[in-house]
Amino acid sequence: MSLVPGAMLASEDIAASPEFRHLSSIAGIEVDLRYASANNFVGRDLYSPYDCAWLHRDAAAALERAVAWLAEHAPGHTALVLDALRPQRVQQQLWDALAGTGLQMYLADPARGSIHSYGMALDITLLDPEGRELDMGTGFDDMANLSHPALEEGFLLTGELSDGQVANRRLLREAMFQAGFLGIRTEWWHFDCGDRELVRSTFRRVM
Repeated sequence: MSLVPGAMLASEDIAASPEFRHLSSIAGIEVDLRYASANNFVGRDLYSPYDCAWLHRDAAAALERAVAWLAEHAPGHTALVLDALRPQRVQQQLWDALAGTGLQMYLADPARGSIHSYGMALDITLLDPEGRELDMGTGFDDMANLSHPALEEGFLLTGELSDGQVANRRLLREAMFQAGFLGIRTEWWHFDCGDRELVRSTFRRVM
C-alpha cells in the first residue's frame, strides 16, 4: 500500500519497486497475457516494450492463497493468468478502441483508473489436469450477456449455459473469493483484490 492518494509509478520503474512482484515468483500458475500478443479484441500487442507480468504484492499473496486452495480442493487444476498489471496508457488504448460501440461498460473509465493499473486486479481462468482451459461458456473478453455472472441462472434455465460451464465458473469464483478477491457482475474472468475505492485512494497507479 502506498498511502499516497493519486501517486503514480512509471511502467519502466516497476521492477525496482518493492510494491510489486513478478508473476514468475508465484509457483503453480500458468501465464498467457492476452494483451502482450495479438490474441485480444484489439488484435495487437499492447504491452511491448514493457513487461506487464506483475501484481501488487498484496494481490500476489492472494493469488498464492487461491493456488493453495485449488491444490487442496481441485487437484490437477491450474490457474491461468490472462491479465494482471495493465498500465494506464493501455487502459486508455482499450477505452479508445471501444469508443462509439456501446461496449465501454466492460472497461473502467481511464479517468477513474482501472484496478488493473494498480496491480490489484486479475483476469484469470482455470486449466484442467490435461492443461486445457475449462469451458466457461464464453471466451475471455467476450463482451456479451453470456459472460455476466449476474445472469448465469437465467442462462441455465434457457440452456444457453450448461450445468458444467456454470460449475466451472463457480469453481473459479470459490478459489478466488476465499483468497480475498471480489468478482464483478459482467465478466466471469475478472477479480479485484479488495475494495475498488480503497485501492484507488491508497495505491499507486502504473502509467
